[in-house]
Amino acid sequence: MKKTSLCFFLIVGCLSAWAQPADIYDEKVTSAGNVAATISNLGIIGNSFSGSYNLQGFPSCEFPVGSGIEHLFEGGLWVGGLVNGEIAVTTGAIDDPSGYSTGKAGFEYSSKERLGEMSSLRTEPTFNPTAISHQDFFSTFTDTSTFIKTATSQIPISGHLRPLGLEVEFRSLNWNFPFANFFVILNFKIKNIGNDVIDSMYFAYWIDGVIRNTNITPPGGTAFYNKGGNGFIDSMDMAYEFDAIGDVGFTDSYVGTKFLGAEYNGVSHKLIPNFGINFNTWQFRNSGDPLFFAPNTDLQRYNKMTFGLQKLANWPDIEATINGANNRSNLISAGPIRQFMPGDEIEVAFAVVCAKRVLDGKPAAVNNDDQRANLITNALWAQTAYDGEDANANGVLDFGEDANKDGQITRFILPAPPEIPSTRVEVGDNKIDVYWGKNSENSIDPISKKKDFEGFRLYKTPVGFDIQSVQSIDTALILVGQWDSAGNSLFFDTGLGAIRLEEPVNFDGDTTTYYYRYTFENVSNGWQHGIALTAFDTGDEVNNLQSLESSITGNLFRTFPGKRANEGFENGDPFVYPNPYYGEAAWEGISSFEEDRKLYFANLPSQCEIRIYTVAGDLVDVLEHDAATYDGSDSRWFSTYANPEDNAFAGGEHAWDLLSRDNQIIARGLYLFVVIDEATGEKRKGKFVVIK
Repeated sequence: MKKTSLCFFLIVGCLSAWAQPADIYDEKVTSAGNVAATISNLGIIGNSFSGSYNLQGFPSCEFPVGSGIEHLFEGGLWVGGLVNGEIAVTTGAIDDPSGYSTGKAGFEYSSKERLGEMSSLRTEPTFNPTAISHQDFFSTFTDTSTFIKTATSQIPISGHLRPLGLEVEFRSLNWNFPFANFFVILNFKIKNIGNDVIDSMYFAYWIDGVIRNTNITPPGGTAFYNKGGNGFIDSMDMAYEFDAIGDVGFTDSYVGTKFLGAEYNGVSHKLIPNFGINFNTWQFRNSGDPLFFAPNTDLQRYNKMTFGLQKLANWPDIEATINGANNRSNLISAGPIRQFMPGDEIEVAFAVVCAKRVLDGKPAAVNNDDQRANLITNALWAQTAYDGEDANANGVLDFGEDANKDGQITRFILPAPPEIPSTRVEVGDNKIDVYWGKNSENSIDPISKKKDFEGFRLYKTPVGFDIQSVQSIDTALILVGQWDSAGNSLFFDTGLGAIRLEEPVNFDGDTTTYYYRYTFENVSNGWQHGIALTAFDTGDEVNNLQSLESSITGNLFRTFPGKRANEGFENGDPFVYPNPYYGEAAWEGISSFEEDRKLYFANLPSQCEIRIYTVAGDLVDVLEHDAATYDGSDSRWFSTYANPEDNAFAGGEHAWDLLSRDNQIIARGLYLFVVIDEATGEKRKGKFVVIK
């Protein structure tokens, strides 16, 4: 009887254990600013060019967005200390050639929740009044488990034998402001949920940087990774990396890892005695070099965290060595907290900062203060965001700094330009209409607490910008119009009358009322025209701030003028252009891939089927066209040179990549096509010629 009861108890216990939720690994990509970084619910940044990178097309850490220029392999949070006299280090990521996978050594946190998302922007579907930035990702994870739980089994985390007993509330932050869209802040609230005191605790963020242009050199092989030069700016608590000898001319940027600050039980790290910052760098999988060896044990990792290379007497020589090309990673560590008691909390923030290098004709390997000017400026903005109300950055709430009157330092506050104008783009035949509303005019600056709207700026790219470079559309935008409030002696005092509609306009299915319009006439059909509308403010003389402008990339439309959709064939027969098509048409750009070709079927009904045949009657391809949903995503050209999420079409045109339905390159010659109106079944025929 006792044996039976015991077996029943064990079975129930096992069933109860397996009823607990499985650990979850989840990822999202930052999209508010100009850095597209993969962020996981375990506080990892980057995706090691595997997993989500390959399966979902996620960038690892791309800057500028859409450029193909990647900046890091992977990075994660480290925490180390002494528990009952034994050294223990929990690592969020280490230099592993294939990155995170379930149970792999060095990836020692676990989570049972997906990565949450919210936004402080009222126009975003994820708007939440508790959001801090334009795009917050958040999760909670722990280091308490020595295994990862799946739906059917437990997988031991290799080497994770001494958990510290930590719970971590993680939040990543990024903004679309043009002065703050080049960094991602990683904030960790670390709590001791165990029963042991953690002595001499350090915390760190490790990053394996790699700056290469994946449009030029796809990831893979040792030669992809060993081109990075490294450095450390002591006065800014920031490590950095740049491409020393890799894709010269295509990767002119830096990536920095900056310590922003920490608060231990609500007290700034600046008030903690003997608290300091350490920098270390090491060569990938190097076990022999006395300085640049990759740490493989908790003892080696802890020793790296507790002492920095920049404190050695021969630091100038070390700095010169790491400036040269190699495959290295950087570690920024901070501490110590002498006794991290059960229930104690420390909130620590790091920033991953990207910046364009200032080359001025210098060789790629040159790395001095002039080249780093943008990196320093960008990092200072990240620090400004962290400091928030602590304007003099002394860690104390001084008189006049408590803007929200809550009696404590509120961090992660930036001066804000007006809201991005609510904008609608209507694309037609050789024409682009830009409509926008009044929301920007009611914006209140979070610092001055005033309505400081001043005016609007409208930008457009020149024809053919996309075929010259795919690195950054924002650098190709040219100011075509500026209108500002009259009567305050600021800017040009033009007033807004030239763009104001006589009567406000509403569109079906759109809740915004539009009060302004600007029309681009005689624009070329079929070509990409980037359009961006911003709002700017008066500036803040009291706080010594110049006029701030809303994000260009946050309100960007990639428009493709063309024929509007028809009801049936009311405006004549469909046609193809260019016809004849000559191999590698002018608008197809620098890509050498056959998949990046395109021609257009035009003058189409709203919903129709396009069937393409050889003259022998063989079916080549079938295209399904719906004017309401068409975004170009079925043609790779629009992924290489544009962005289906931002594309705006007239509705009566559909691009074809000149590949068969089996993705075979078509031969030159005469082709026939049939367009079938799905509403009526009516058919129209045509032909076109491909010349190669």
